[in-house]
Amino acid sequence: MKKSFILFLALCSGLIHHQAQATAALGEIIPELLPIAYSGGEKLRYAVSYTGGLRLGTLTLEVKALPGPDRFQLRAFVSTDEGALKHFYPIHDLHITEVQGPARLPCRYEVWQEEGKDYRAHRLTVYNQQTGLVTVRKNNDQPRQFAVGAPVHNEFSAFFASRLMPQQVGGDFLVPTFADSKKNQVVVRVLAEERLKTVLGEVATRKVTPILKFHGLYDKRGDTILWYSADECRLPVKVNSKILIGSLTARLIAYENPHCPRYSGKEEHDD
Repeated sequence: MKKSFILFLALCSGLIHHQAQATAALGEIIPELLPIAYSGGEKLRYAVSYTGGLRLGTLTLEVKALPGPDRFQLRAFVSTDEGALKHFYPIHDLHITEVQGPARLPCRYEVWQEEGKDYRAHRLTVYNQQTGLVTVRKNNDQPRQFAVGAPVHNEFSAFFASRLMPQQVGGDFLVPTFADSKKNQVVVRVLAEERLKTVLGEVATRKVTPILKFHGLYDKRGDTILWYSADECRLPVKVNSKILIGSLTARLIAYENPHCPRYSGKEEHDD
């Protein structure tokens, strides 16, 4: 498995795994925040850069409404077309997670990876939230089934759900997440409030520090810090992740969502 774009999965995990805090309460989505983040028309675009500002590529996240009540599709697309790796190590990865219900739990997750000149992979994961069974299939391999209990998120649904949970500085909460072929009782902790200059202007944010103990789809090393806007839109405006050498940063460069009028339509333009 390729180990590129470590930050991307750090962003989409948005989680802290800390065994010492296993007594934290199960996190619950704040219902009043759902009409904005799960409006079905949200699109976030990030520039991903290496230490010193070398741009590697882009990450695009979208939330789309599906037919039926409380059914949505989370789309994530990683590309090096606009970065330094375009010719040396092209990447085009598409991740689609379907979620449903008031807790926005996953029922299906599919990923298509195109990395380098010859690496191609397809994965399908099906979540049965009633029985607590997760079925995973890679390419044409035989499917594998895991009994993990319910409820359980994947890395993408966990990122969007934890974004909408109470963010009290010094507080933490659990987000059960299926990764590395097992259920992880992930703890999310909010460390501080901080103002950042962003494409949205100067924004009050809440700072979260993930300590990621599971790898997930991509390898991850070191600490990760996420900054969420401290308002009803809860936008992840910046992510920084340490790697074995240096660090990676994802910075929000464009945002669309008619249900978040204070920020919708903001986009970074080259001078």
